[in-house]
Amino acid sequence: MQSGVVPDRHQAAPDREGRKVGGFLIMGGFEWDAPDEAGRFTAGGDAARLDGHRLVPLATALVQGDGRILHWSEDAEALLGYPATEAVGMYAAELLVTDEERPRVLDIFERIMSGQSWSGTFPVRHRDGHVVRLEFRTYPIAGPGGEPLLLATASDVQALHDVEADLAILDGIFTQSPIGMAVYDTDLRFVRLNDALARINGLPVADHLGRRVSEILPGVNSAEIEQVMRQVIITGRPVVDARSHGRTPGDPRRERAWSASYYRLEDSTGRVLGVSSSIIDVTERFQAEARAARAQERLTTIADATARIGTTLDLKRTAEELVEAVIPRFADFATVDLLDPVFQGEEPSQLGPDQGLKLRAVAVGEAYESGMDLAVDAVGEISEYDSSRTYSQCLRSGRPLLRSHVNADVLRSLVSSEERVTPGMAAGIHSYLMVPLLARGMVLGGSEFIRMRNPEPFTASDVALAEELVARAALAIDNARLYRRERETALTLQRSLLPQEIHRTLGLEIAYRYLPSSVTSEVGGDWFDVVPLSCGRVALVVGDVMGHGIRAAATMGQLRTVARTLATLDLPPEQVLTRLDETASGIGDGQFATCICAVYDPVDRMVTVAGAGHLPPVWVAPDGTTKRVPLPPGVPLGVGGVAFESIEFTLPEGGTVALYTDGLIERRDQDLDQGIDLLSRTLSGPGRTLEESCDAVLSALVTDGTDDDIAMIMARVLPIPTDRLAVLPLRGGGRLPAEARQFTRRTLQAWGLSALCDYAELMVSELVTNALLHADAPRRLRLFRDRVLTVEVADAGGQTPQLRPFAEQDEGGRGMYLVSELAHRWGSRPTREGKVVWAELELPLGIAG
Repeated sequence: MQSGVVPDRHQAAPDREGRKVGGFLIMGGFEWDAPDEAGRFTAGGDAARLDGHRLVPLATALVQGDGRILHWSEDAEALLGYPATEAVGMYAAELLVTDEERPRVLDIFERIMSGQSWSGTFPVRHRDGHVVRLEFRTYPIAGPGGEPLLLATASDVQALHDVEADLAILDGIFTQSPIGMAVYDTDLRFVRLNDALARINGLPVADHLGRRVSEILPGVNSAEIEQVMRQVIITGRPVVDARSHGRTPGDPRRERAWSASYYRLEDSTGRVLGVSSSIIDVTERFQAEARAARAQERLTTIADATARIGTTLDLKRTAEELVEAVIPRFADFATVDLLDPVFQGEEPSQLGPDQGLKLRAVAVGEAYESGMDLAVDAVGEISEYDSSRTYSQCLRSGRPLLRSHVNADVLRSLVSSEERVTPGMAAGIHSYLMVPLLARGMVLGGSEFIRMRNPEPFTASDVALAEELVARAALAIDNARLYRRERETALTLQRSLLPQEIHRTLGLEIAYRYLPSSVTSEVGGDWFDVVPLSCGRVALVVGDVMGHGIRAAATMGQLRTVARTLATLDLPPEQVLTRLDETASGIGDGQFATCICAVYDPVDRMVTVAGAGHLPPVWVAPDGTTKRVPLPPGVPLGVGGVAFESIEFTLPEGGTVALYTDGLIERRDQDLDQGIDLLSRTLSGPGRTLEESCDAVLSALVTDGTDDDIAMIMARVLPIPTDRLAVLPLRGGGRLPAEARQFTRRTLQAWGLSALCDYAELMVSELVTNALLHADAPRRLRLFRDRVLTVEVADAGGQTPQLRPFAEQDEGGRGMYLVSELAHRWGSRPTREGKVVWAELELPLGIAG
């Protein structure tokens, strides 16, 4: 801005290039504001500045009629070096002009003051002595009282030439640039554009001016373009590489893409004038990027699908994972259908040329509610396709079926029934793809992909992607199918090896639970067994083969069979485990198992228990007090060469003992002791039946499923009725057989078993006599009535009775032969005090055990 001093801030005489307006003097293209209190005034307007920077210094000076300088601007000082303090009051001709040029300048001054105008270039002396060529504009004006004054403006000629050159360069860039360039006003209308942009748009320059992009280019994303320009005008922040695409009048058949940069235009005061843009055609790059993006999208889809499909060995869930992987990224609607025989577990087979198909819908999914579900089977429904249908032919061929564009006729050839055409078309289906599910060269079913809102039809690249996704899903589905078959086989085997019926045991209530793993995909090797033994005793066995699968189940079956057999031989628990250890070692291949064996005698309520690396039983008193039964240390079965030990403890009437496998109490987030403590607290709850206790334990310990199988047995001691058990201590000598016979007859008559008195007396007599002859002494006679009548004689001898050959003339040796002939079965077992010899008689028909 220029500043100076005038004698009267309110008085100015207009000349032919100026006019007086509202107290301001406008002349020579500059707006001179009213002077301030110091008598200085400023020149406004836009000629001296652009974007807040002075392009060309514009010196101004006021000269009185006598040639003295009245006003000297800051730009004058900048151009010529004289400050206002030195210039004001000096004669301009003497200060600024050389002696040679002074006559000429005085002549020009006189002509101007006489009313003539003058402009031109004149050399002026700088304060440091060099000459500066200035271009002058002069304006005679009237001062206060009509005094004639001269207003002169001057600019450096070289600076003006530089500006003109710059403007020429800028104009050349605008007009000659191969890049499209345009200027828009604040309403986003074209103000100026170059020929390059006109060629890009396919319209003459004149057709653009005064119109918006949306008016002249309806085939491009004009709303987005104008939104970007509007934001640039509002915020002032430039935008680089803003993408646009579409079709122009110059190339209406081809989709093109452009990259544009936008920046805001402002004047020297910051007033927004509009927005400017530069635009280049990036169609080839756009297409390459689109191809790369599609390839990246495909890789991403494949990667996501790989991570998502086949996470379980559940056939239905695997099909659902395929549907979830493609919606909505690849398709708006998708289904997975399996051949019904394959779904039912049959092996897939080659499809005959005249064979119709039955397909079961396994998974259906959609990106939004479209009504397309009315045109397909719901999950679980079955549709039949005859051999001539397009769907059937596609499955037989094993090749994909692509219908890029679908109309009613095309859809009619695809669906299973005519009534599905109308809802399908109403849903907006326009493109269809079906890919057979192939595994090991066999067709398992088909997967359909449908597009409705997605405007792009399926292409060959989509087919390739779908084939890859479906192939992964088909493999996972086939694995799930094979696993399901193997698991069902293993479960069948496992169930067949577990007890099918638990026999009622006198003096003992038994409840049990068996739960296969809800997390692990294979069956385990957990088992339990309740083995009835002689004299009303019972063996409780719980074991856990390490590992899962059919092999673990088969090993479990072998060990359970051996354990049951050994227990029925009346071997004590530690010997049962020793023989089981030998069996497990003989199986080989690192098959190990833990096991616990407990034998309960209802007469004295004694429990004898031994363990092989198994968890300790939990003992529950009638008042709810619980404790762990401390088992002697024992290694798992299969290690071999390690002796096992047993302990004995007495269960009071109403007491309970619980045997279990680690699947019940083992969790990843807690140690075994915490699980056993929780089991103990749960069992201590009063007032529950044994079945209720089992349910309470499972509810408390199995909350979110279990990683392992669970086997559990609970046994509670019950009172024995008086008509089921009778005991006679044997003391003395020769009269013991007679006392034993009398006791037996009295007891059986009281029990209503008189029909067995003779046989029982004879057996008792022989057993007691045999004990007197071959053992230290008989200790006890016990009669026990359950499913059979058991006669049991305990003695202090350790020798097992044998059936020995005898001659006709021998007077003895026939006792055990008589027992063997009369008894349903007989045997003996060792005890800590000696042994017990027992024999069983079947009860008469019609008498309950």
